[in-house]
Amino acid sequence: MNISDLLSQDSVLIDVRSSNKRSLLQDLAANAATRIGLKSEDVAHSLLKREELGSTGLGGGIAVPHARLDALERPCGLLAKLKQPIEFDAIDGQGVDIVFILLLPSNVENKQLGPLALVARTLRSADTVSKMRKSKTQAELFATITAPVL
Repeated sequence: MNISDLLSQDSVLIDVRSSNKRSLLQDLAANAATRIGLKSEDVAHSLLKREELGSTGLGGGIAVPHARLDALERPCGLLAKLKQPIEFDAIDGQGVDIVFILLLPSNVENKQLGPLALVARTLRSADTVSKMRKSKTQAELFATITAPVL
């Protein structure tokens, strides 16, 4: 599996503005729901419910909110580069400016870690994240996130 199996160029957002984690997740959930044909309330509820278990802020300005959805048939993602970092209750206390929403089907639990591990491994590359932060367009950001991690 590759990141391009989870994302398309139009599911990459640049200069997203939000004042807090809750409103950001609701906005991104609405965007993702439109793309996958689900109700935005269902996607937002699932993401926020997962966040209640503990923040998905990984540190270094990165968060990977994720949720399982019964109606979803395959994993999919949405990547947002924020205009300004926001508080996300991240493990290191830093604000978050890169958010990768990962939505997973709930009926294949043993395969859940594959896409999540792929996203985490990709975003662990300091070089990739640095290039992502410098990206000015959707095309640049998509090319950076989908480039092979060495």
